[in-house]
Amino acid sequence: MARVVVVTGASAGVGRASAVAFALRGDKVALLARGESGLEGAVRDVADAGGIPLAIPVDVSDYEQVEAAAERIEKDLGPIDVWVNVAFTSVFAPFLEIAPNEFKRTTEVTYLGYVYGTRAALDRMKPRGHGTIVQVGSALAYRGIPLQSAYCGAKHAIQGFHDSLRCELLHDKSNVHATMVQLPAVNTPQFSWVLSRLPKHPQPVPPIFQPEVAADAVVYAADHPRRREYWIGAPTVATLIANKFVPGLLDRYLARTGYKAQQADLPNEQTANLWRPADDRSRDYGAHGAFDDRSTGRSYQMWAARHRGLIGALAAGAAAATVRAARARR
Repeated sequence: MARVVVVTGASAGVGRASAVAFALRGDKVALLARGESGLEGAVRDVADAGGIPLAIPVDVSDYEQVEAAAERIEKDLGPIDVWVNVAFTSVFAPFLEIAPNEFKRTTEVTYLGYVYGTRAALDRMKPRGHGTIVQVGSALAYRGIPLQSAYCGAKHAIQGFHDSLRCELLHDKSNVHATMVQLPAVNTPQFSWVLSRLPKHPQPVPPIFQPEVAADAVVYAADHPRRREYWIGAPTVATLIANKFVPGLLDRYLARTGYKAQQADLPNEQTANLWRPADDRSRDYGAHGAFDDRSTGRSYQMWAARHRGLIGALAAGAAAATVRAARARR
């Protein structure tokens, strides 16, 4: 049965790829974003994939716009089953080179946009006792890195908000679920349109994954929302484990390597989307960024996360065989 799915930040990147992934299942997909060209492209992609699209221009930092969009979605498509928060903006620069109003804007879009989307969804899902909210996060929700203080701060805030919300839903024994997907470096257009004051073109820290890997994880999380979060990609797992046990060592490592690792050997020619959408000038960026030749389309770690029962059974079988072999030798 077709679900009604809302995706914020649906005009490009992970949001765009996620919208298409839901459409491939035949879902009705509401596309929320600012850029008109990107939304038009997303509508075509969703329709081509077999879904039913509804594009609504929205700035998620404005709660009234988000609430009005939710009203229209339920009027035009039906009750919302899944709400996916993806939309964000950011600034690539050392902290002291980010103006206070730029930091505020990043926080309002990247953090409060998630809060407002979650509120609009819960106001409708909670009385019905049904629905799922997926927060698209990042390894940077746990581990801050240089040159991204505004973005990392917002992702940390989302993580704390998510933890608190899950506790409240569990306390209420609600059948509304919230889960979070922590992503690795992804090849999206953000590196070509965030405001940057770096001498070279920003880049995701390798290894880099294609947005379809993230989109598959988002859809899986929406189908299996009882898990509190999903770590996608081996680099995410390695980073979060290292940050838990040797955070000071990771501080020094990132201080030494973080500046160079986040800059490609390309001119820094950006179309900043902090204050206005980058895709409002008859350009549709699509889901992919500028690093297709360096990105992978699969995550073995995500496959393992989706098949934990099989892996556990194989591990148990191997352990039992080892014990039997040991006894036979004795």
